Amino acid sequence: MDYIKFGRTGLDVSRLCLGCMSYGAPDRGAHPWTLDEESSRPLIKKALDLGINFFDTANIYSDGTSEEILGRALKDYAPRDEVVIATKVHGRMRPGPNGQGLSRKAILTEIDASLRRLGTEYVDLYQIHRWDYKTPIEETMEALHDVVKAGKARYIGASSMYAWQFAKALHVADMNRWTRFVSMQNYVNLLYREEEREMLPLCRDEGIAVIPWSPMARGRLTRDWDETSARVETDEFGKGLYRNTADADRKVVERVAEIARERNVPRAQIALAWVLQKSPVTAPIIGATKPAHLDDAVGALSIRLDAEEIKRLEEPYVPHAVVGFS
Repeated sequence: MDYIKFGRTGLDVSRLCLGCMSYGAPDRGAHPWTLDEESSRPLIKKALDLGINFFDTANIYSDGTSEEILGRALKDYAPRDEVVIATKVHGRMRPGPNGQGLSRKAILTEIDASLRRLGTEYVDLYQIHRWDYKTPIEETMEALHDVVKAGKARYIGASSMYAWQFAKALHVADMNRWTRFVSMQNYVNLLYREEEREMLPLCRDEGIAVIPWSPMARGRLTRDWDETSARVETDEFGKGLYRNTADADRKVVERVAEIARERNVPRAQIALAWVLQKSPVTAPIIGATKPAHLDDAVGALSIRLDAEEIKRLEEPYVPHAVVGFS
């Protein structure tokens, strides 16, 4: 396993981050395709055995049960100080007007709830899951600063939003001498490259760690375009990400297959290798519901695509509508 500094911080993280959205009670939340605890634990253990020390979840994943499963597994399998735990806040966790969002009330309530579910006194990275248009960013940033100063989070990060919003949040933190975001968890893969226009250059300039979600486009880059799965059939959010660009996206998927055949490696390794080589990506967030998914991801670390291969992979891409912020 390779390790890398997390942006401009002194934190060392594995070059791959295990995303834990796939782990949770299937009858809780919006993801009926998730693996239950018994099926999830061996995958978390295998990730640790492979050298992955970075794990990402969110309070909203499977109504909090993802955090619970991850917390119990890590407590059994690894010393707390040897792992990096990231979670997120924003989505609705309870009924009522204050049951979601990034108000001071919501953040201070939800960090405590996440810590209880994870079974830890602190998280290493506390991220805002989305932008909250109903709360002033000054209120959000001060609350996050207080979470850090209380010792409940080591660092703070953000997820999918417009570059101007992220720049504003960084500016507000700097002007008030509050804790600033050190990472951006955004949507980057061969089927969606719009972040290359503004967000990735901003992160490069500011020394922000980039931890892309869905680097293999929810599995679409790993199989034939017409092949389906239980997740594809039930993942309404995922369907919306690709609905309007199917013809162009199919060509990209075919290019991935071509290069994978030429190198005699799984398609997943080609798709992930492209993300790993995209500056300033720090650690793509991989999903794993089978042991082979982890093996393929680690295998991608040893693949170095040449300039011609990158050109072939990127050539069919067409501009996409901005998605993934809701």
